[in-house]
Amino acid sequence: MEQEKVAKFIKEIRKKHNLTQKQFAEKYHVTYQAVSKWENALNMPDTTLMKQICEDFAISLEELLNGEYRKEKKKKRYFFLCFFLVIFIFLCITIFVASKKQNDFQFKTLMTECENFNISGTISYNEKKSAIYITNIQYCGGNDTEEYKQIECILYESYDNTDTKISSFQSHHEKIKLEEFLQDVTLSIDNYEKSCKEYKENSLYLSINATDFQDRIVTYKIPLKLESCNTNSPLN
Repeated sequence: MEQEKVAKFIKEIRKKHNLTQKQFAEKYHVTYQAVSKWENALNMPDTTLMKQICEDFAISLEELLNGEYRKEKKKKRYFFLCFFLVIFIFLCITIFVASKKQNDFQFKTLMTECENFNISGTISYNEKKSAIYITNIQYCGGNDTEEYKQIECILYESYDNTDTKISSFQSHHEKIKLEEFLQDVTLSIDNYEKSCKEYKENSLYLSINATDFQDRIVTYKIPLKLESCNTNSPLN
């Protein structure tokens, strides 16, 4: 037995368990000066205290007297440390891949087959959700110079003979022409519940309702064509 090794080991145990010399001393009903002497190899705990220290900190008397943990115990500790480190890295990679996959959006183009309107629109989607963005609607069906009391553009989804209103944009002027209104229209729908693969051909359409000052309503229905989610060619 080397007293300096024992002293160093007692100090290592105390610090490993975040105990001050005073706290360690109170645990074994001695003065902190006694603990200081143990750690500086000026004195040694008696046999009873040694056994109690070993019991409290799950070490053998042999380890305490030799001033180090047994090699097999070190190996076991390193094994568990490596094992939990591998598990932690695996979980981090799994979470990162899942997060990246969830946020990995693809973009497809919305267009129109209606000769009277040109539309720029996109659907962005991943496996969980999709978002719709429509802007830059141009009327090219003639020269509509009528001033309307109110105009509203509504995006619908048609499924099983049921039309569901998804979003709308309404004019905020008392007198407005169709072309002026269309310049301001923007439809943006985030976190839409459908994924791209669930959209069917011509399931989305725009309805533009223009109300004149005699409360007559002119309606334009504009089917939207979605570029295929699986290929680079449009749906036919």
